Amino acid sequence: MTTPPHLTPDTRIVLTGGTGFLGRHLSAALAARGYRDVAAVGAADYDLTHEPEVERMLADRAPEVIIHLAAVVGGIGANRKHPGSFFYQNLMMGALLMEHARRNRVRRFLSVGTICSYPKITDVPFREENLWMGYPEETNAPYGLAKKMLLVQSDAYRREYDFDAVNVLLVNLYGPGDNFDPESSHVIPALIRKCVEAADANETEVKVWGTGSATREFLYVEDAAQAIVTAAERLTGSDPINIGAGQEISIRDLATRIAALCGFQGRLAWDASKPDGQPRRCLDTSKALARLGWRATTPFDEGLRRTVEWYRAERRAVSRPAAAQRT
Repeated sequence: MTTPPHLTPDTRIVLTGGTGFLGRHLSAALAARGYRDVAAVGAADYDLTHEPEVERMLADRAPEVIIHLAAVVGGIGANRKHPGSFFYQNLMMGALLMEHARRNRVRRFLSVGTICSYPKITDVPFREENLWMGYPEETNAPYGLAKKMLLVQSDAYRREYDFDAVNVLLVNLYGPGDNFDPESSHVIPALIRKCVEAADANETEVKVWGTGSATREFLYVEDAAQAIVTAAERLTGSDPINIGAGQEISIRDLATRIAALCGFQGRLAWDASKPDGQPRRCLDTSKALARLGWRATTPFDEGLRRTVEWYRAERRAVSRPAAAQRT
């Protein structure tokens, strides 16, 4: 395996998707680790689905290292509504960016992939060697397969061009600063928003998608940021490494915990006409510990509490100007 390039405080690093949820936390983690030349770029800066924009970004920023976070993502509803655009945009961003990074002699390319790339039916916990043993869960397969192609490209470019491309696979993230838009949010922010709003309005019922029987694994965003920095510094080879908390929870138990933290005391009404998605999700993270010396450290209940508190604070901040105008 190729030895990772030595990174210094002055190494020029570009974070694609750097202005998003994970990107903001990763920027902070890199700064805390001493990196001074980090450019966090987002869709407002460059449309990486278009080749001239990829070329412009590389000319403007001249990165030595690229950490590719940029993705078009969402929950089950968003994936069902936009399968074509999710596939195309994620595929084009990754393929164009890695190709032009290779042409521009970028020293290291770290691709941040997704648990959605795993087959629908997979032995739990998911092990990296099982990644190619079936088709992903149908509702998010276009997204998962588009991101999975980066693994193929990384291996192919390493073998033909000796291009140093490495890969991590993340579980669903959560934490302060997450996306709470009801049209595109993942399950934790969606449930927090519903339960907070219901508690504040003294409502007696919150509707929840599915049966609640599916299980998921969640990783606190600050833990994910630390893992990515460590992978940028230490990871070798193009084989992907799972990054997760190594614990699963049913959606029913998750909703119950969130309702309690939000102060919602009513009934959770499960809508079994809506899809559950993949039956179970939980990663084997032993390779992350063995090869990176990394493991998640934030207890799940503590991470949920911080996320609920952040959302409540943001909700209060938004409501204050309107309240001030009425007085």
